Amino acid sequence: MLTLTQWFMNPPMAETNRTEHSGERPHALVCPLDWGIGHATRCVPIIRSLQEAGFQVTAAADTRPLEFLKKECSGIDFIVFSGVKIHYPKNGQVALKMIGQLPEFLFGILREHKKLAEIAGWLHPDLIISDNRYGCWHPDIPSVFITHQLDVEPPALLRWMRGIMRSINYWFIRRYRECWIPDFELHNGMAGVLSHPAIRPRNIHYIGILSRFSYFTDRSFEPTGTLIDLVALLSGPEPQRTILEKKLLTDLQKLELKAVVVQGKTEISESFAVNERIHCFSHLGTQELARLFHNTDLVICRSGYSSIMDLVTLGKRAVLIPTPGQTEQEYLARYLMNKKIYFSMKQDHFDLVYALEMAKNFPGMMIPNDYSTLKDRIRELSAALFPHSPADEKQPGHDER
Repeated sequence: MLTLTQWFMNPPMAETNRTEHSGERPHALVCPLDWGIGHATRCVPIIRSLQEAGFQVTAAADTRPLEFLKKECSGIDFIVFSGVKIHYPKNGQVALKMIGQLPEFLFGILREHKKLAEIAGWLHPDLIISDNRYGCWHPDIPSVFITHQLDVEPPALLRWMRGIMRSINYWFIRRYRECWIPDFELHNGMAGVLSHPAIRPRNIHYIGILSRFSYFTDRSFEPTGTLIDLVALLSGPEPQRTILEKKLLTDLQKLELKAVVVQGKTEISESFAVNERIHCFSHLGTQELARLFHNTDLVICRSGYSSIMDLVTLGKRAVLIPTPGQTEQEYLARYLMNKKIYFSMKQDHFDLVYALEMAKNFPGMMIPNDYSTLKDRIRELSAALFPHSPADEKQPGHDER
């Protein structure tokens, strides 16, 4: 039986029997992480850019991310591809929980890697794009890793392991042909040290922020006259998603505010009124959600990086509530609050009245992205792989360089 150590030294890979590209549409396999829907949402502009470049696209995901992409993306194929699972405790002991799950996490990457080989064996993709799924690379197929976490933020009890965790992270990143960072290279971008450590792998490319809302601006909608005091957008792993939902609904019912709560349950489609002022939706499509954001001044959401990129794209003020135990979200919340961009509070001590008052001092920010850098990366990759592919042709509206 293959041990984990042996796999790290010489990872197994099934034969794929790939055929040479013969002029048909190139095929891209996109694999988003399935911890919440954030990684799937930021894959939307990736998928659209691939389609514009002439690629046939297959999305490989599971649970809520898969259901989200089925609703959001047309003209692509889907397959069920479960990823590595992490379980978050309801209260405390997060560091100990992570230590206990580390062997399971590493073996989960091994299982994911072997499954990816099986999928590649019958799907024959020309390009693999993995959003934070460490096992989704193939030695014979150009593979791209997407992450904003070059430097991993460990829990306080594991700070001594930071260098070790970075080395492991970079080992996996180097298995990929390229690593795309959804951030800006200058001024530490939106993710601070997470995406701008002092030492970086050589295969990285900063591609700017990714947001499914890039195609919707205030000019996309006619004024409705229906203003909402706040929109609460829930996401992330259970049980913390449900815990925050109950907390927000309890606090909202004590105030005279008009609010909408989007539960982030992509697998169902329902809505209900808590009272005449508060309405809940299990899930809303991107256009519906963009319209909702257009009619509110404040958003309450997790400090997941995908949510932050959405906020920056739409230019909305926000209150950020990091998922307990997710050190990356806790760092981003502190980083952006110290920059006076977004106010944040911990979930355990969240006070809606106080948060609403403090948020008045944090204006948010707006940064557009035309995806020119992303499209250049796709075009360069495609030109290197398939010199006569559709992606190498001039796209409508694209200026010659």
